[in-house]
Amino acid sequence: MLHFKLSTTAIALVMMSAAAVSAQSRANVQAAGSSTVLPYANIVAEAFGAETDFATPVVEGGGSSTGRRMLCEGVGEGTIDIANSSSLMKDSERETCIAAGITPIEVRFGYDGIVFASDINGASFAFEPVHWHIALAAEHFIDGALVPNTLTNWAQVAEIAQSLGVAGDLPNQEINAFIPGTNHGTREVFNEKVLLDGCEQGGFLAAMLAAGVDEDTAEDACMNTRTDGRSVDIEGDYPQTLANLDSTPTGIGVFGLSFYENNTDRLQVATMSGVTPSTETISVGEYPVSRPLQFYVKQEHIGVIPGLLEFVEFFISDEIAGPGGPLSDYGLVPDPKLAETQAMVAALR
Repeated sequence: MLHFKLSTTAIALVMMSAAAVSAQSRANVQAAGSSTVLPYANIVAEAFGAETDFATPVVEGGGSSTGRRMLCEGVGEGTIDIANSSSLMKDSERETCIAAGITPIEVRFGYDGIVFASDINGASFAFEPVHWHIALAAEHFIDGALVPNTLTNWAQVAEIAQSLGVAGDLPNQEINAFIPGTNHGTREVFNEKVLLDGCEQGGFLAAMLAAGVDEDTAEDACMNTRTDGRSVDIEGDYPQTLANLDSTPTGIGVFGLSFYENNTDRLQVATMSGVTPSTETISVGEYPVSRPLQFYVKQEHIGVIPGLLEFVEFFISDEIAGPGGPLSDYGLVPDPKLAETQAMVAALR
């Protein structure tokens, strides 16, 4: 009887080959992740299924970080092919992917803005980032100490901002904010470009650093949100946030621009730093709270899952993601460097 001893490398290759065979038995592309990217991906998936001979991809939400985690769970038909994301993959997430034998390929397809919208029949708002930090921070740094936030009204917030040299009034309205949960890429951008920037704008971050608080602790304090009901994390997608506004007419929700633009019959949008969010103000860099949109493709499934590379190419084509395409019509700000992304994807063939 012959005996064989496989090396660790050989065993790994056998396992990856078996996973690839398993993945090949699945006929459709599967994606999950960002609620911001979800409607764009659904538009593309439906068009891809209708215009090609491939099966219509299955697209689900769940949040950017959830999608990236699912992408990195392994190779095979039981794992997704694409993670939709409105924030960039962290180094730690990429390391997790690589450790699982996965090479995530970043594919940027456009830009979006984070907007602050409320009931169309309610009061109008003109925000600065500092307003959101003052309103939602769990604690304020006052006289050398962190003090719990007990503010209840946006007019109070504006008064404090004015004392810090930030002009502008806000309505006499209760603070009821519905913000994306920590599983969403929108939350990461909201934390950094609104709460942290607002903390800096109001001088709170500088005061903490001057008092000897280390930078990481100070930044965390800037972005920690209150848990007394004035700020509510929404773990679901944007329709859930909209439902909360329906039941709380004094509420303000945080959305992606495209979702707002497709619900202007129910929502009004606030300005940020004097700029109204729109595809135009985002495309020229005027609106301060914008971000790139992308998805991450599992390289190991390319050539294994039928239609995966073709779907990616279809998604970023000029006809779909370019100016005048269906994604632009929905609210996407086209990427001026789309041709570079197309060339990168073409090289994967």
